[in-house]
Amino acid sequence: MQNWFQCTVKYEKTAEDGGLKKVSEAYLVNAINFTEAERRIIEELSPYMSGIFEVSDIKRARFAEIFQSDNTDDDKFYKLKLSFITLDEKSGKEKRMSQQLLVQADGLKTSIKRLEEELKGTTIDYDIVAVTETPIIDLFPFKVSE
Repeated sequence: MQNWFQCTVKYEKTAEDGGLKKVSEAYLVNAINFTEAERRIIEELSPYMSGIFEVSDIKRARFAEIFQSDNTDDDKFYKLKLSFITLDEKSGKEKRMSQQLLVQADGLKTSIKRLEEELKGTTIDYDIVAVTETPIIDLFPFKVSE
């Protein structure tokens, strides 16, 4: 499992009326620890930000798997909570193990469809327990040069 951190960034954005508006956006960064996550988000966003911005919050994001999309229409990220169903060999009872996955899609139905496509070869039974749109704007995995 990779270490993903959700970084919240605050900055002032020019509104449609020309005034400044304070905004807060969430990004997902692949990093070893909190310090590296802060360094990486600053490095990734600096070329696109004019003015001052601050990293106001960093928290560990626990996703068992992340499914990104190459489709430009897929501009949202959905957290899907799955319950995997296995059989305990000793007791013969059904066991459930929950995991959270992140899916990039253009809508809720598409996120479920994409997940089902990704998991169609899986031999373990699962139930989709919850689907939630996240505030995540973009994600930054490790680059090969790192």
